[in-house]
Amino acid sequence: MVIKILGSCCRNCETLMTNTKTALQELGMDCTVEKVTDFAEIAKHGVMSIPALVIDERVVSSGKILKPKEIAKILEDAIK
Repeated sequence: MVIKILGSCCRNCETLMTNTKTALQELGMDCTVEKVTDFAEIAKHGVMSIPALVIDERVVSSGKILKPKEIAKILEDAIK
């Protein structure tokens, strides 16, 4: 599973990155987490609001900061 955080290096993007890593740790999952800051690459995903969370090339959230529990639920659903 490849997870991407799309956005600039703003506080919200950093918080989403931290929350994602926390969720992965709580679930005991070892996944690649990438930060994508290139706006051309972000646009390829069709994202208009950042930060965005992408799991295996599928945008699962954009424009909001998810809490670790919300991210954990999305990750659990993704592996089912």
